Amino acid sequence: HVTRLATVQCSTKKMALRPALRRLAGSLHRGACKHHKQWLPAVTVVRGDHHSADSQLKQLLREIIPEKQKEVKEFRAQHGSAVVGEVTVDMMYGGMRGIRGLVTETSLLDPEEGIRFRGYSIPECQKLLPKAEGGEEPLPEGLFYLLLTGQIPNKDQVAAISADWASRAALPQHVVHMMNNFPSTLHPMSQFSAGITAMQSESKFAQAYSEGIPKTQYWEYIYEDAMDLIAKLPTLASAIYRNLYRDGKVGAIDPSKDWSANFTSMLGYDDPAFTELMRLYLTIHTDHEGGNVSAHTCHLVGSALSDPYLSFAAAMNGLAGPLHGLANQEVLVWLTRLQEKLGNDVTKEQLEKFIWDTLKAGQVIPGFGHAVLRKTDPRYMCQREFSQKHLADYPLFKLVSLLYEVAPAVLTEHGKTKNPWPNVDAHSGVLLQYYNMTEMGFYTVLFGVSRALGVLSSLTWDRALGLPIERPKSFTTEALKKMVQK
Repeated sequence: HVTRLATVQCSTKKMALRPALRRLAGSLHRGACKHHKQWLPAVTVVRGDHHSADSQLKQLLREIIPEKQKEVKEFRAQHGSAVVGEVTVDMMYGGMRGIRGLVTETSLLDPEEGIRFRGYSIPECQKLLPKAEGGEEPLPEGLFYLLLTGQIPNKDQVAAISADWASRAALPQHVVHMMNNFPSTLHPMSQFSAGITAMQSESKFAQAYSEGIPKTQYWEYIYEDAMDLIAKLPTLASAIYRNLYRDGKVGAIDPSKDWSANFTSMLGYDDPAFTELMRLYLTIHTDHEGGNVSAHTCHLVGSALSDPYLSFAAAMNGLAGPLHGLANQEVLVWLTRLQEKLGNDVTKEQLEKFIWDTLKAGQVIPGFGHAVLRKTDPRYMCQREFSQKHLADYPLFKLVSLLYEVAPAVLTEHGKTKNPWPNVDAHSGVLLQYYNMTEMGFYTVLFGVSRALGVLSSLTWDRALGLPIERPKSFTTEALKKMVQK
């Protein structure tokens, strides 16, 4: 895109060229994008002024951010040279696990307790965050507010975000055309990533950067892009789902509904229990501190001042990997194979033998273990509680429950798993199957829609705190050998 001219690094010392390049890029961008005004929304929405520059949420951030900037500045001035950990050779070859090298304000993962969002555990969030009328699960909008501000919102504040996102939900027409022309053989995550990248034409940050805004204002435009992108993701995801698995038609956005309710409606599901599940699902998958692939990728790419569309698209390419976002599919495949072999009425003894046979064949038990956690994932537990309320007699849930009773002891005896307890992926696919969303290839897209709330909140804070471009030092094996021999 022509606006990328603004990011060209001057190869000479004549840095005064940068403002000129920015002005040129901005002019080209405006000229190239005049036809954007003629685009029609992909869905019917009622537009309002909810995303005005003076929204309550944005005003609150304007109050909070200077205080946090001051806190970080004082902390670094006093403790900037303090040592917080050490790095071993094994850490460098082992995926950097255990290395303390990132700052993420939105969440913290405790090995023994699980994830805390701004200090609140999942059970606390379930209790404290506002819910839909008559609902029992927290609204994702409330968690987004918490991640951004560190404060528990009230119902009116959450309703304002719901209305704001509904007003921003339309897709640019060129994105609609592109999605409609993708072959049915293209994986849903590839379509999702491509659609996000194509929406970069709408980036307010890219436009403002090309016009030379000061660094102190970066976060405001990142925030606006984040709000726009989060609002459009359910529409984009629904277009993919309807094109691949249904009739290609996406329903209208209802401004009176919350984000999850509009999403399930566009997908074509009208069961209130499924909407409740989506509220829970989209809440608990949002954030898992900053070191996982999708969160770190968004942070890394964003540190180059790539806008939220480009940064989040990169994060989704990471989420699409089998070792990150595809885990719940692997769980379902394994459970299906187990059912085919043993049937629905499985005994503990039969299940124990099947697990041992799997391990002795050199395979893992999908859905068990975690890189950081050393206990049952709280995200698993809240899904289990939901299942006990809504689908206690579902055969696949019974099998998952039995697995929860049997597998940890076998894995502990096996001795090669640091954490023998189930993680979030051991349960989520089963719930989706129960409500007849059987298209496993789409599950990671749902994960991605949720993950946007966490990584884009973090990206807003990255720019608010002025974090620099990320550039760790790397070594060759030979250089490491010389280092350790000294």
